[in-house]
Amino acid sequence: MALKCYSYDIVCQEIPDEVTLAVNISCCPNRCPGCHSPWLWENEGEPLTEELLENLMEKYGNAVTCFCFMGGDADPGEIGRLAGWIRQNRPDIRTGWYSGKESLPEGFDDSVLDYLKLGPYKAELGGLKSPLTNQKFFKKSPDGIWEEHRFAK
Repeated sequence: MALKCYSYDIVCQEIPDEVTLAVNISCCPNRCPGCHSPWLWENEGEPLTEELLENLMEKYGNAVTCFCFMGGDADPGEIGRLAGWIRQNRPDIRTGWYSGKESLPEGFDDSVLDYLKLGPYKAELGGLKSPLTNQKFFKKSPDGIWEEHRFAK
């Protein structure tokens, strides 16, 4: 399945200490109750290709320090491939992935990521800023170890 970019924006809260180009990916298979973006369940948007990534990188240039895939659980292999493409072609840009799954898919090469959010949204537990959240956010340390990061309340 080809991933599709529904929308994108420059954000400063999704990844701590980064100015992030966040790409919202449609066709989300998770369908979490209480989802804040149910329109991303549909198969809509522009194909997420290297050409689109290059156009976005050229458009925003040095204004961003990070690129984050918001979704993409329908094809995690493609997320890994595209993150690897960014790593190879724009080594100055860090990469992140917000996945609604509990864990990375077996065999996923996490070396292409600097940041990772795992876990479905559960309204009764709240999002990453909630002390009760089931979601986990990780940042890769300089030595390649994933460290959990807690968001401020």
